[in-house]
Amino acid sequence: MFTGLVQGKGRVSALGTTGGQMRLTIDALFALDTIVLGESIAVNGACLTVESFGQRQFSAYASAETLRATTLGDLARGSIVNLERALALGDRLGGHMVSGHVDCVAKIVRTNKAGESVRFQVEFPKEFASSVIPKGSVALDGVSLTINECGEDWLAVNVIPATQAETTIADWRPGARVNMETDVLGKYVARMLGAYAGASGGKDSGRLTEAFLRENGF
Repeated sequence: MFTGLVQGKGRVSALGTTGGQMRLTIDALFALDTIVLGESIAVNGACLTVESFGQRQFSAYASAETLRATTLGDLARGSIVNLERALALGDRLGGHMVSGHVDCVAKIVRTNKAGESVRFQVEFPKEFASSVIPKGSVALDGVSLTINECGEDWLAVNVIPATQAETTIADWRPGARVNMETDVLGKYVARMLGAYAGASGGKDSGRLTEAFLRENGF
């Protein structure tokens, strides 16, 4: 698990693709110490496993499925990425719970200055709309952000100066593709309610009704 609080940026120093798969080496641009084999590191929000490492450097493998579901296949030598190591027990949870399992690729469609912040409007596949709510959380390229507004296939976030400086967000422009992960807690709630609401098979099947809530102790 991760928090969406990016610890620093890295630079892709080498990569190779074979049969729709990829191995990449990333040089951290910050103090990245005590790495261990097999640990998880989120690269632009996608959870990867460390296969080898050196001083401030690690290599990881991305499967064909990972490349299909994320923007990692867009990376080239010299690309800058957001990095976050996995959450340790006892760490502060300053962002929100992030699994590192990207739901979809979204697209930046508009940017506007909002004081010292920047407002980004992002489009995403509408099948993920049920997990996107105003004032809820979303991870974009691994960065935990609060949703200001949203519609059935778009959301808007405000990014403060500190987040712009510490992540790749400062380089986002209209047309940029970003990895998007919706709130994992919302996914579980939606799944559970969907199963309960559809259990009766009657005319109200699939709807959350007062009768359903009473029957289930709410």
